[in-house]
Amino acid sequence: MDLRKIKKLIDLLEESNLNEIEIKEGEESVRLSRGSVAMPMPMQMAAPMMQAAPVAAPMPMQSPVDAATGGAPKPGPDLPAGTVVRSPMVGTYYAAPAPDKPPFITVGQAVKVGDTLGIIEAMKMFNPIEAEVAGTVLAIQCESGQPVEFDQPLFVIG
Repeated sequence: MDLRKIKKLIDLLEESNLNEIEIKEGEESVRLSRGSVAMPMPMQMAAPMMQAAPVAAPMPMQSPVDAATGGAPKPGPDLPAGTVVRSPMVGTYYAAPAPDKPPFITVGQAVKVGDTLGIIEAMKMFNPIEAEVAGTVLAIQCESGQPVEFDQPLFVIG
């Protein structure tokens, strides 16, 4: 299922009085709910022994705001100053296109808008994370193979 469709579902859930939405497309299924988290339910997939955990709609985040940057959130205390690239989804982060290949980026490397910074695997789909600004990679906040959360800081570009 496309990330844009999932984001639209989240918006629909937030704008409505619904407590839960579940959409199925073929073998893929997405469930969004407000409030308490439901128990994981088994999901029929091509790979055996796979279970899908429920996906909850993200809660509005309260982040510190810096008046000098026009209301943009400040980077966290452990992040260097620069543009923070955050995870657009829950999944597994990979730094390289394959285990035997070099990483997409390294700290100190210059990147252009549109350069691939890494990939996130979610629901057996590999989603590229691209640079939205040009600059130098100041920090990489996660390791390859590590699970990442929605809105988790992944990179800092300065």
